[in-house]
Amino acid sequence: MQGLGDFRKAWLAAAAGLMLVNSATAQGKWPERPITLVVPFVAGGGTDSIARDIASQLSHRFGQPVVVDNKGGAGGSIGANFVAKAKPDGYTLLFATSTFATNAAIDPKLPYKPETDFAPVAMIGRGPLLLVTNKALGAKSVADLPKIAKTREGGINYCSAGAGSINHLSGELFRQQATLPMTHVPFKGSGPAALELLAGRVDAFFATVPTILPHLKTGKLELLAVTSAQRSSLFPQVPTMAEAGIKGYDVTTWWGVLAPAGVSPEIVNQLNQAVNAAAAAEPVRSRLKHEGATPISLSPKAFAAELHDELGKWKAVASKPGMEL
Repeated sequence: MQGLGDFRKAWLAAAAGLMLVNSATAQGKWPERPITLVVPFVAGGGTDSIARDIASQLSHRFGQPVVVDNKGGAGGSIGANFVAKAKPDGYTLLFATSTFATNAAIDPKLPYKPETDFAPVAMIGRGPLLLVTNKALGAKSVADLPKIAKTREGGINYCSAGAGSINHLSGELFRQQATLPMTHVPFKGSGPAALELLAGRVDAFFATVPTILPHLKTGKLELLAVTSAQRSSLFPQVPTMAEAGIKGYDVTTWWGVLAPAGVSPEIVNQLNQAVNAAAAAEPVRSRLKHEGATPISLSPKAFAAELHDELGKWKAVASKPGMEL
């Protein structure tokens, strides 16, 4: 019986060793099949274009197809939920933007938890929004907005790409810090919001650079400020919100890659190195510049810390009295 027991122990030890070898071998082969990069927005926008450039670079680096899958709707939460529920094997990734944090801030009933259901992989860039107004409003500076608001019943309004978007919460943060009456007017996307601004049916818009850049040449809009802490290289003559008198105002939109929670640290690190290299190469670098963004190279840990801070910031904004959806 003793001999049988020794044999069983030896067999179990050998089996365990074989499992470790097989696991290491399988992990070493990753990726051995196509990877899906989920974009939580419809095809054709700026975010989709950046994601496709990243996917192309990753395909080249990994020697496997990286397929972009657009799963738009519900402010990006449909695509995010799909990735959160995916098998944590490194073959399903989310191309996230700042809306990942702002949407979570206004909707505590999301079917996923933004900090615990995902493994941050890499943040690739940050860029400012532009505070623009319709020229008919008569504002020449940020300081003019409270003055104009006081002369109009109901104050002024601002549009966004939808409730929970970065445009929405940027405007809400401004309303809170400037203490002026403002009404939020949400639209289904940045395109319709920009058209309403141009038509003079809304007053202001905290817009992304590519959304509003073509329209600045029409002469119908006034560019008042950039929302980042530093001036934009694309608009060096335009003041920041802080320079314009809104102290401490600092908002940027960002792009990054997330994986489902539970993906091995080895795969996360492989992805981090590959995504950072892809973001630093052409055409991604030029695409980010077109978005008014600065390329960023962060470790998974640093990205997790940034995401934590973003969520805390926007949850604080969303919890203040007077917050409008």
